[in-house]
Parts: sequence; C-alpha cells; structure tokens
Amino acid sequence: MAGKLYDHPVGQIQFGLQNITSYRQTGDVFYLNRAAAQAKRLIDRRVEARGAWYFPYPFDWTQAVHTGISYKAPWYSGMAQGEALSLFSQLVELGAVSDEDSTSYKAAADGAFASLLRADDAKPWVVAQDDSGYLWIHEYPIDSPGMSDYTFNGFMFAALGLWDYYQLTRNPLAEQLFDGALTTVNAYFPAMRNKGWLSHYCRTHQIPSSSYHPIHINLLRQLHWLSGSVRHAYLSDVLMDDYPHPSLGPAGGTVAFTAGSYTLYKFDGAGEVTASKAVSFARNTQAPVAERLRIEGRGVHYLIKEGPYAGWYVPEFFPKVYLLGEWFRSVYRPERTATFPANVSIACQKIDAYGTVIGTKTVEFANASNAPFDKRSVVNGRPMVYITAGGLSGFWAPSSQVLSDGR
Repeated sequence: MAGKLYDHPVGQIQFGLQNITSYRQTGDVFYLNRAAAQAKRLIDRRVEARGAWYFPYPFDWTQAVHTGISYKAPWYSGMAQGEALSLFSQLVELGAVSDEDSTSYKAAADGAFASLLRADDAKPWVVAQDDSGYLWIHEYPIDSPGMSDYTFNGFMFAALGLWDYYQLTRNPLAEQLFDGALTTVNAYFPAMRNKGWLSHYCRTHQIPSSSYHPIHINLLRQLHWLSGSVRHAYLSDVLMDDYPHPSLGPAGGTVAFTAGSYTLYKFDGAGEVTASKAVSFARNTQAPVAERLRIEGRGVHYLIKEGPYAGWYVPEFFPKVYLLGEWFRSVYRPERTATFPANVSIACQKIDAYGTVIGTKTVEFANASNAPFDKRSVVNGRPMVYITAGGLSGFWAPSSQVLSDGR
C-alpha cells in the first residue's frame, strides 16, 4: 500500500487461494506447494487465544475515509479468519503435500473455525450479532457495540470459508453459520445497494465504491453457486443492472444506430454535461465504441472511439441505439427458472457468436409458463436470459418481460 510492503494476512491468503485455483486447473504441484507455503507462514505467525487461532496484522493502520477504523498492532480481521479457514480447508481436501502437512492444516482449519465461534465478550474477537440479531463476521471489528464498519465484501469472503470448512468436515455449526451469513446478506442487501449506481462498501459509512461493486456482484454469484439460493443470484443481477462494468475489452464493441436524429454528449468527472452535439443519420449505421458506462442520474451511454464522433457519448436507447452481440454474461449454477406471464406476447431471439439474429420465435401462453435458464447477458442492447429446455431451448428471452426466480 502506498509503495510500502506489509506483512498482510489477507494478501498472503488470497495469493495462496489463487495458487490453489492454478493447481486445480493445471495439476502442477508447483502451485500447490506455493499455496502451502502461504499456509505455513500463517501457521507460524498465529496467535492462540480463547481456544482459537488468530492471524495478526503486525502493523498499525488507520482508514483515512472511514471514521473509527484505526488500529494498533496486532489487530485481527474476520476477513482474514474466514479466508484462512478456506485456505486450510482446501489444502486438506486436496491432500496438501504430505500426511503430516494435511494433519497440521486440519488443526489450523479447526483453530480458524473456532475463532468464528467466539463472540465479542472478550478479546480478540471478529464475530458479533447486531442489534437485530443478525450474524456479522467483521472485516474491521470495533469494540464499541454497533460501531464496526459492517464491510460487505469482507463478510462475504469470510462466509466462503465457512462453506469450505463445512464441505470438509460436515460440521453442523459451520452449516448454520453459513446459512446465517446468507440470511444477513439478504437482509442487508438494501443497505449495500445504491439504486442505479455503485453499491456501498460498508453498512456504516454508505460510500459507493467503483472497485468493490464488481466484487460484490461476483461474491453474490459465488454464494448462489455454493448454496443454490436463487435469491442471491437475483441480487447479483440487480447490482449488475445498477452499474454494469464499463469496459468492453481491448477490441471494444460496435453500436448500431437506426436512421434518425440523436444528441451526443461529453461529461466531466462528476457526470455533468460539458458539451452536446446534434447528429442525424439518413440510414442505419454503426460506430465502434470503447465502453458502456452508466453516468450517475443519466442512464447508460456508449463512448465512441473512432471516426468523426470519437470521444463523444451517445445514450443507450433500444431499439434505436444498442450494442451488438452478447456482453456481461452471468452464469448460474444450478439453473434458474424464468416465468412467462399469461397472455403476454414475447419475442425471443436466437443469435450466433457474433450477435447476429439467426432465428426469432414469438410466444404467448394462456397460462403462466416456466422455463429453465442458465445465463443472463446484455444481448443486442437488452438484458436477456438464455433458455435451456423446452420449445424455446437455445433462445434468448428479454428479462424485462419474464419473471426470474429469487425476486
């Protein structure tokens, strides 16, 4: 941070988890050994207290923006405790590198899990109930009741460790705590959400965060994959629609315009209009774009990157201005259910790899009808769901016209 190296438990743990992912993908024991080295570092530096293992931050730290977050070393974080639990549990599950190591990692997992069973009635602690009785694993615990940051990403990362430990041990307490974590996320999603804009980093300070918004989306997806909770899949959809990731990759994308008149804009860093320009096209046309960006309070806009209008933004307005192809895919495991309402005509599309429509089918059901879907994307300018079975298998249906489960 700020050009200085720190002995940072979460940084080490996440590096270890990344190496486990590489090992799972490649089978190369080099990555497993590197993950094990991170685990050993944690074990060697552990603090045993209250019948549990804690992994200290050995440096003072003050959060410059979030009032009240100021620590003197050593201090402890629920995020580190939960992610350490994940690292140790996965190493045991993979067989680590020897029977002896596997045994020590199991002891470490048990010690880390014990820290998530210790309330805030003594030190150190990282787990507490809030005034409404909801479970919180605090990334930044503060002794004064109710004053912790209630950080959303750190809490969800820690919850993933509970799942890994439950998969390893089938410990019913781990299952109950994981269920409690899902309940907390659902209950406090309105505090996380900032409708039509970036989600909040934490419950206490309600500060929108461009860096953590996509992390919240990905963590909600992971909670869905692990638990099968369609509610958490739906919540990830909500955040994706509130603020989709603006980048279209190095190659960018292509926006289609129908013939007509449009207004182009330039904005300052606060989203205020600094210039505008009226343009007209006598026939349908296209333009290369670099990003699809939500401007706060002004909707989604495309940044034109080449040609006479390079550097100008145009508002998204389906079906007159829209991004060609499939973008911003969300994958659901297990599949979800879309409900087609009764007596509503819905036009569905089949597209090729380039986003070209290669088939259409319009359906209208006398009674509400269900169909499974396994992904949701922005397809030719609209959020749509991909139907995987039945008469519409292989077709995309507009998500604004069907009811997805989890609402």
